[in-house]
Amino acid sequence: MTSRRRFSRVLTLTAALAAVALGTTVSSAASQATEEALSPQQLAGQRVIYSYPGLTPPAALLDRIKAGQAAGVIFFRENISSIAQIASVTAQLKKAAAQSPVREPLLLMTDQEGGQVRRLPGAPAISEEEIGNSADPAGQARAAGTGAGKNLVSAGMNVNLAPVLDVFRQPGDFLDRYQRSYSMDPRVASTAGQAFITAQQQTGVAATAKHFPGLGSATTSQDTDAAPVTLTAPLSTLRSVDEYPYPAAISAGVKLVMTSWAVYPALDADHPAGLSPAVVQQELRGRLGFQGVTITDALEAGALGAFGDTGQRAVTAAGAGMDLILCSARDTGQGDTAVTALANALQSGQLDPAAFDSAVQRVRGLRQNP
Repeated sequence: MTSRRRFSRVLTLTAALAAVALGTTVSSAASQATEEALSPQQLAGQRVIYSYPGLTPPAALLDRIKAGQAAGVIFFRENISSIAQIASVTAQLKKAAAQSPVREPLLLMTDQEGGQVRRLPGAPAISEEEIGNSADPAGQARAAGTGAGKNLVSAGMNVNLAPVLDVFRQPGDFLDRYQRSYSMDPRVASTAGQAFITAQQQTGVAATAKHFPGLGSATTSQDTDAAPVTLTAPLSTLRSVDEYPYPAAISAGVKLVMTSWAVYPALDADHPAGLSPAVVQQELRGRLGFQGVTITDALEAGALGAFGDTGQRAVTAAGAGMDLILCSARDTGQGDTAVTALANALQSGQLDPAAFDSAVQRVRGLRQNP
C-alpha cells in the first residue's frame, strides 16, 4: 500500500507508467473509473481481446476478467447456439467484470457484417454487396446498421467488427466472392459505410471500419488469414480508391478502425499494415486524423509468419500504434501470452510509456462509451 499512496489522484497515467519501468506498482489515478492500483499485467490487459472455444467460457477466461487483465472478448459461430444462449454468456462475463478492479464495461464483440458473414442469427440478412447494388444504398445501409446494432444489444454485445469498407476490383475476387464489399465504386462504399456506422452507433454499439488501408485489390487467392499478401497498388490509387471511404467514416465518428495484415509497398514495403507505424500513425492518424481506437485483425493470421510468436507480434503491433490486440485463436492462452509480452515490454522500456498511456486511455474511453 505504501507505493500506492505515494501517487496523488492528480497524477497522470504517463507519470505512473514511468514508475512501471522501475518495477513499481502503478496507481490508476488517471482513470476516473477506479482508484485501485493497476499492475503492469493489468495495464497490458487493457489492450487485449480474448477468445475461447465452444459454447462455455472457460474458468481461465473468467479469472482473467476478474483480475482486470482483459479488455474484452470476441465471439465466433462456435460460441453461439442462439441469442438466448450467448446473452447468458455475456451476462456471465459482465458479472465477472463487476469483480474486477477495472470498472469500465468489457468490450464484447463479433463480426456481424451481414449476408454470409454473420455470427449471430438474424439481422442484417442483406450483404454489403446487395446494399451497394440496391436502388438506395444509403437507406439500405442505415437499415442494416440499425438491425445489426439491435441484434448485438439483444445478445449483450457492444462492438461490431463491421462495416467492411474495402473497395473490390473484380467480380469474384477476395472480397466479392463473399459479398463483403459494398461496391467497386469508392463513392458508393463511402456513402453506404457512413450510413451503416451512423445508424448502428445510434443503437449504442460501436462500429469498426475495416480493413485499413484496404483489401479491395486482393485477388481470390490473396488471403491474409492463410499467407503473406502484398498489394502493389500505387499510393495515388490507395488514397483515391482504397482509403476513399475512411474520411466519411471518421466524420461519422466511427469508434474503431481495424487494419489489414497485407503489406503495402507504397506505404511500407517491410511490414504488414497493422505492424507499420507508417500506416497506423502517419497515414491513418496523421493524414486522415483518426483519433479513435485501432484494433488489429487476428493475431494468429498466416500473413504474420515471419514476425515472430504471439508475444512478439503483440509488442510490434502495439509499438506500431495498435491500441487493441485481437487474440482470436479460440485459446485463452494466446491472450495470456500477449498480455505478458506487453507487460514485459512496458516494464523494460521497449514500449514507450506515454504511447502506452494514450492507448490505454483510448480503450478505456471506448469501454465507457461504446
